Amino acid sequence: MSLAMDKALMALSLEEEDTPFAMPELPEFSSAEENKLSLIGRILNPHCQKMPGLIMRMPRKWEKEGRKGVHTFNEWVIVVERWVENPPGDYLHYVLIWVQISNIPVNCYTTEALTALGDLVGKTVVVAYDPSKPITQDFIRVQVKFNVANPLRRSKTITIKGKPTDIFFHYERVQKRCFHCQRLNHEKDYCPLVIKQRQEDSRLRREKMTESLKKKQTTIPEEDILFGIIDESLMGTDPVTGRSKIANDVLEEMRKYLKADTGGSHATKVDRIQQSLREVSKNPMSQRSILRLEAPPVITTDLNMGKGLVFDYIDNSEGARALSTHITSGKLLADSSKAYSIASLRSDPVQRCLLEEKGSAESFNDRLSDFPTVFRAGSFAPCSSGIVKRRPVIRRRPPKAVREQRKREATRRDEGVEKGRREGKHIVGSKKRKCSDEKEEKSSTSTKAVCLKVVPKEGLPNVQ
Repeated sequence: MSLAMDKALMALSLEEEDTPFAMPELPEFSSAEENKLSLIGRILNPHCQKMPGLIMRMPRKWEKEGRKGVHTFNEWVIVVERWVENPPGDYLHYVLIWVQISNIPVNCYTTEALTALGDLVGKTVVVAYDPSKPITQDFIRVQVKFNVANPLRRSKTITIKGKPTDIFFHYERVQKRCFHCQRLNHEKDYCPLVIKQRQEDSRLRREKMTESLKKKQTTIPEEDILFGIIDESLMGTDPVTGRSKIANDVLEEMRKYLKADTGGSHATKVDRIQQSLREVSKNPMSQRSILRLEAPPVITTDLNMGKGLVFDYIDNSEGARALSTHITSGKLLADSSKAYSIASLRSDPVQRCLLEEKGSAESFNDRLSDFPTVFRAGSFAPCSSGIVKRRPVIRRRPPKAVREQRKREATRRDEGVEKGRREGKHIVGSKKRKCSDEKEEKSSTSTKAVCLKVVPKEGLPNVQ
């Protein structure tokens, strides 16, 4: 398979000529008959004009019959022409625009002069001018065939007998354009000239900033005693760290050393300073401590220095060993009683306060720290939080509907009692009924037969 593919690839040639396909010249293969009444449109600003919206909205407001001129969509110009079977090379490149020419000199109100003025914008097609009628407007209208790739000219200076005059052009039905280059295919923010100008301005700003930074970095002035002694590369600010390469105190000490009368020559002092700078510049740590006067970093062998507690699920061998030792101790009964006593102390705040008042807080804390559920700093052995949540007390209360029903029944009973009560006799009657009930109970108890029990071996009862 791969061998056959390799042979096919080797047989390929980039210079192989492809024979064109000849479309049959039959009515079935041409759409000229269906499209002879169609229109072709072209949008000029794709950033603001979308073809789907143009197709959906424009047929409702075109009304092209009997009208000519420029058409707009979304306030930007579109080019519309009738469909042709064989379009020319400049197809959809031109649009007919009516132009108002104002500030025309008095001697130029002729059809030839107005045609020449219209040709300054595009190819003049129609001149709306009647020399037999008075001119009531301050402009003359001409229709030109305008190339949409060109800018819209706003004014033009012409000379008549050596005298310059500015004429102005106003375009009908042209709404938006680039107000920098006056073209119809983009906005001002996307204008190539504006973008190029922005890039040039940013380049000039960068150059100015670079020059200002170079001036800031600079060099030792000529009147300074260190001028010509220290290399310029060692002066200024380090662009990487943003700090001075040599501290001001070090430079001041160098100046004092050169000015001091130590018995040596000036050349010897200069040579010593330069040699010292060359040696120090080779070692970054020396530059930091000697030239910049920065404190050296603290070196420690404690890898966890300043490290906070890490709470994770990694088993700690020591903590796990201590936990296993605590659990598997031989004195199970003593350990259980100890744990129970500590748990009771934790749950009983009164007893804990008494222990603290007696001065046994330390021993209590020691016992509490032995409890396996207490968190200890540095221990990562898995353990519980040590806090037992109390179960909520369930309130045994009948439902609201039952309570409402009982309340209604009690209300009805009270209403019935109020209806049957007579004023001033309720208390007396109730007492009488109570007394009668008590008498009835006593009488009923007295009429009951007494159970006679025979006492054995005591003989007959005495004769009365």
